[in-house]
Amino acid sequence: MKEKTNLKERIIEESLKLFSVKGYMSTSITDIIEVVGASKGGFYNHFKSKEQLFLEILSTARKIWRERNLYKIEDKSRPLLKIQKLLKNYRDRYLVDSNNFPCGCIFVNLAVELSDQAPELAKEVDTGFIKLRMRVYA
Repeated sequence: MKEKTNLKERIIEESLKLFSVKGYMSTSITDIIEVVGASKGGFYNHFKSKEQLFLEILSTARKIWRERNLYKIEDKSRPLLKIQKLLKNYRDRYLVDSNNFPCGCIFVNLAVELSDQAPELAKEVDTGFIKLRMRVYA
């Protein structure tokens, strides 16, 4: 059971990097299983489709983003101060993570890539931007 959990986590971790470097559309399942060292059966044992993997990666990326960018943002009372703190965190705590995001902010990269090619997935990415705006102005 532990091995399966580790394989799923490795698939998510490596796919996050691949999507950051190559983009979602240019990353194939074959690319993913080669990097992870798994079989197609191993992949499909954890994910029904590349789209399901995308949603799990998006969830993982959002968690990392929140941990890094929202750090101490609640300490700020005014929206402008929150935005300044957010931008400082973004520069100093998020963009420096070349391990998880070797090509910068995965959300910006995916939003640009998917807006024309996969609008339904782009909407999933946009959800995070909408939630961010609500949080800053809360």
